[in-house]
Amino acid sequence: MNGTSTGETGGTLEGAVVAVAGAAGPAGRATLLRLAEAGAVVVASDSHPTRLAEAVDAARYAHGGATVTGDTVDLLDLGATRDWAAKTEKEFGRVDGVVHLVGGWRGSATFAETDPADWTLLEKLLIRTVQNTSLAFHDCLLRSDRGRFLLTSAAGASQPTAGNAAYAAAKAAAEAWTLALADSFRKAGGEDGPHSAAAILVVKALVHDAMRAERPNAKFAGFTDVKELADAIAGVWDRPAPEVNGKRLWLTPQP
Repeated sequence: MNGTSTGETGGTLEGAVVAVAGAAGPAGRATLLRLAEAGAVVVASDSHPTRLAEAVDAARYAHGGATVTGDTVDLLDLGATRDWAAKTEKEFGRVDGVVHLVGGWRGSATFAETDPADWTLLEKLLIRTVQNTSLAFHDCLLRSDRGRFLLTSAAGASQPTAGNAAYAAAKAAAEAWTLALADSFRKAGGEDGPHSAAAILVVKALVHDAMRAERPNAKFAGFTDVKELADAIAGVWDRPAPEVNGKRLWLTPQP
């Protein structure tokens, strides 16, 4: 992906207020660190308060002076998510980005063995949380001069496999919802073009240091390291909104 941040402090994220949903996992931790390094005010949320506190503390410790806060938010509750958005904008005066990292996976050995319960779970984790965060922060991002909504998705959404039916379908739905958000930003921009953007970062799968330690002989071919994902997320702000709005930004070879 062109325009990925180089890792220097400052730049287009200096002073930006960025909300990170699903911040307590490995990708969330890497993203909090990267955004704090770039000078952003980072507002993290997750449904696991202990892990969220650890992630927030790690980002604060790594970048002394950085403002990194954490809120335990039920993103399946639209009202609670709207309250989080309103609280964030009131406290910091603006919201310049939302990074959606809420994940989950369920699969089966064959298509015929797919469990409908997998869809019930993944619809909540991968679709409903996207719907609620985008609806809650839509107006905040429009008020920003550099608003970005970033969804992390999987290549399987475009090329589903038999055993990943529920997961791929949920990811595809989340992508479609994000592209509808992008169209809202496009229409709001009028003839001047959008000044806020919604984009999708596509990976095959993610890998992190703990996974490598657990499986030292695994090659993880085509996987994207969570640090690389975090760099790519930060780098979206280096590109003009019309260039990234409504786009899939591939971090793995496009099928």
